[in-house]
Amino acid sequence: MHTPYDFLTIFIFAGLIVVFLQRSMAEQTGDDPMWRYLLAACGCAIGNYLGNEGYPIPALLVIVGTLAFIVHTIRPFSRFPRP
Repeated sequence: MHTPYDFLTIFIFAGLIVVFLQRSMAEQTGDDPMWRYLLAACGCAIGNYLGNEGYPIPALLVIVGTLAFIVHTIRPFSRFPRP
């Protein structure tokens, strides 16, 4: 971990893992497909790659887009995901 992109995307990914584990252990999970988590993880990886390769603007756009996707579809601040 050498760049700020590494730390930022690992922090986002760790939060994503915590939400996934909490919901997978819950008795009532609702409709929470795994592809949403995979898509968010790929967004973190792509944003990290772009940042490490010297493309700061596209990297930040991908990271912000990934965060928006997480907040809109996975809804980590609510107990159950969006149906």
